[in-house]
Amino acid sequence: TAIVGPNGAGKTTYFNLISGQIRASEGRVELMGQDITRLAPSARTEAGLGRAFQLTNLFPRLTVLENVRLVVQARERRGFNLWTMAMGHRDLIAEAEAVLERVRLTAQRDQTVSALSHGDQRKLEVAAMIALKPRVFMFDEPTAGMSVEEAPVILDLIAGIKADPAATVLLVEHKMDVIRSLADRIIVLHNGALVADGPPAEVMASAVVQEAYLGKELTDV
Repeated sequence: TAIVGPNGAGKTTYFNLISGQIRASEGRVELMGQDITRLAPSARTEAGLGRAFQLTNLFPRLTVLENVRLVVQARERRGFNLWTMAMGHRDLIAEAEAVLERVRLTAQRDQTVSALSHGDQRKLEVAAMIALKPRVFMFDEPTAGMSVEEAPVILDLIAGIKADPAATVLLVEHKMDVIRSLADRIIVLHNGALVADGPPAEVMASAVVQEAYLGKELTDV
């Protein structure tokens, strides 16, 4: 599902309400039938929400493998001690390595995050999301700041996640080619209000979306 709309439409606010960065003043947020409106962001993560921020949120001085391993370790509730290398954690390392292979970062596993290119940092962010094993993957402009060569890799990774019938992908995106390639449902916001919700072709052809999102007057549609 893609959330679209002009600047100031309320897309990021909507994301923040869902993930818990902003507390809802009214209404409800439900996940798989569970009311999570009053849950803190960390509790929502435990319930199955995973969010990748537009600005990468990683540990820059740790290696690529260490970053993913910490996510797996936290998910399994084995503490957050990086230096514990007991036999009981070798399965976590193996899982982290498998995730890095999936996102094509095996060659960079021992590099610190600060040494990675912007594109590889975004790939690592996706890796951390995959390692978390959420039911809902939230991406805020996943290709922002990426080169023409780097962006398709991220889009392929998201498409792979979307192919899993147990996973739901929710993304905020401005690029129409990205929306068309990934979305099977589009939600359009304008001035904080929902103006359209449905299949991509139907939504983008509607007069209200042409006016609100594409900047056309109703008389021009």
